[in-house]
Amino acid sequence: MPVSGGPGGAPVLHRVAEGVSWITLNRPEALNAVTAEMRESLVGLLEAASADPGVRAVVLTGAGRGFCAGADLRAAPNDAPGGAAERVAGDVARMLRRGVQRLVAAVLDCEKPVLAAVNGPTAGVGVPLALACDLVLMADTASLVPAFVRRGLVPDGGAAYLLPRLVGPQRAKELLFLGDRLTAADAERLGLVNRVVPAAELEPTARAWAARLASGPTRTIALTKELLNTALEADRSAAFAAEAAAQEANLATADAAEGVRAFVERREPDFTGR
Repeated sequence: MPVSGGPGGAPVLHRVAEGVSWITLNRPEALNAVTAEMRESLVGLLEAASADPGVRAVVLTGAGRGFCAGADLRAAPNDAPGGAAERVAGDVARMLRRGVQRLVAAVLDCEKPVLAAVNGPTAGVGVPLALACDLVLMADTASLVPAFVRRGLVPDGGAAYLLPRLVGPQRAKELLFLGDRLTAADAERLGLVNRVVPAAELEPTARAWAARLASGPTRTIALTKELLNTALEADRSAAFAAEAAAQEANLATADAAEGVRAFVERREPDFTGR
């Protein structure tokens, strides 16, 4: 992954500090619109976070005044829906599977909790990219614009999958049929984000939340994330079976033993992520 520890001009910046993988979209001149190169870097960094025991939480944010303006259609006009190149049947579906769907899936499937710090305007596929994160903090000056319909495009990046699960089908239809801009206050009212904070407090709040996540029982959180992500698709029997399997796996971890021991000893647990 060439972006790791790269220069200030790298399209994705990355560093790991105190158990937190900080990933920053870094094309501020384009409001961090995502190119194919950035997509591949993000997928690689999220997969690496899952595999790295030294990473216990991930923060995703944007440089400059925007979080993510969506896919960069101008940088790669033939690598996005609505692109100009001639296509044959199956090209678009294949491109989406390998592209933005793979990116959003990498967030959903990351074994570490992913926190979005939405620092500014977020549009197009930037919206499902943010909402796929496990926790979403939003600056009070930021906004969400699910603008697919304004371009005559069907929503992609899993937007039509995520939104009904977050706000219900009727609200999801309103958001995707009209494509209106949502202020941070709107997003919080609808339950799309966990918390809205003043812009100056976004980074400190993200640091505080990430530190809490990184000090938690990492495997327990991963198993809980998996249960929650599959809950709406499973019937009760399957959900209960998955819960039992997760409990079985979790009780084999050192953190589960430490949590019980700390409770008995009436002290705060010291989780190591193992």
